[in-house]
Amino acid sequence: MATAPGARGTARTTPTGPQPPHHVQVLTGARVVLPTGVVDDGSVIVEGDRIAAHAPDSAPRVDVSGHWLVPGFVDLHNHGGGGASFTSGTVEDVLQGIHTHRLHGTTTLVASTVTGEMDFLAQRAGLLSELAEQGDIAGVHFEGPFISPCRKGAHSEELLRDPDPADVRKLIDAARGQARMVTLATELPGGLDSVRLLAEHGVIAAIGHTDATYEQTVEAIDAGATVATHLFNAMPVLGHRSPGPIAALLEDPRVTVELINDGTHLHPAALELAFHHAGADRVAFITDAMDAAGFGDGRYMLGPLEVEVSEGVARLVEGGSIAGSTLTLDRAFKRAVTVDRLPVEAAVQALSVNPARLLGLSDAIGSLEPGKYADLVLLDDDFDVRGVMRHGEWIVAPRLP
Repeated sequence: MATAPGARGTARTTPTGPQPPHHVQVLTGARVVLPTGVVDDGSVIVEGDRIAAHAPDSAPRVDVSGHWLVPGFVDLHNHGGGGASFTSGTVEDVLQGIHTHRLHGTTTLVASTVTGEMDFLAQRAGLLSELAEQGDIAGVHFEGPFISPCRKGAHSEELLRDPDPADVRKLIDAARGQARMVTLATELPGGLDSVRLLAEHGVIAAIGHTDATYEQTVEAIDAGATVATHLFNAMPVLGHRSPGPIAALLEDPRVTVELINDGTHLHPAALELAFHHAGADRVAFITDAMDAAGFGDGRYMLGPLEVEVSEGVARLVEGGSIAGSTLTLDRAFKRAVTVDRLPVEAAVQALSVNPARLLGLSDAIGSLEPGKYADLVLLDDDFDVRGVMRHGEWIVAPRLP
């Protein structure tokens, strides 16, 4: 059975003597998005840190009429925010970045690294794994160094290397059971063996920053790869005679495809194509955020590379490649339903349900059901955030008319 973020390996003692009752509150009058659909004039009961099925008549009510209640967002791929980097910052910096994204509705995130020296990445894995053990993040994602120099994007080419299984194992071990995903160019020497190694250890093998052919991608999926790292970006384009990895990743029901829905990384038609072929149950919206998310324009470092953020778009100072994003998941949600015209239920699948399932945490997060953590986002009619709750505590207190 999956555990909630931070619960793995945690010793618990049975309390003795009388215990104070859990605080109960009932959020009423909202349009509540449940796995079964949207409930108008619905209610969500919060008891302690969990969603409950029943509440006493005396429980306080919070009237959130005219608003949406959706599950807290889950980000599989995030490098930082609030001016802080998960790749190079201190523990305090990382916590600041986490808090920034929580203010925008992301109640669960996986911290992503970028390409670096192996010893440095192992050290970062140790730091981030402590935060995962504390429940601040849901694990570690290694994006690089096992990627193609042909599709490196905002990664330092000098630090790239082939995915030798011994090196992959070194990073897994450094994360002390908190490694959640590794992005690989699986066509490189050692790629398929590394995919098999990751699958054996319960770590997601993600195909990305790849120059693979269609046939090579199919082989990697058969070996155990289950995620497409920011589909369409940093991989060959879809061709009618050489379909490349995009066609293989879209057509296989075993693969979840990441999409960066910020209006810069993807044309709306590309997003529509992905939803049409993969279906709403195989799409995960991610931010791929860097330090500037929720912070502002300016100069930043992404690993060893300098980035210029202008009008919210991050590009390498040298070469001009897109360098992650400044996206927050509330903006991805709003764009999905107002620009891309997706049903709200489909957006919830892409931002909460699917990534929670992929992480093996769907018994604890990802939907508004009794027994799960009370992680939720309150949205107004314009789909702007008006409240954020994590584990039963308001991070953003409800801002109501």
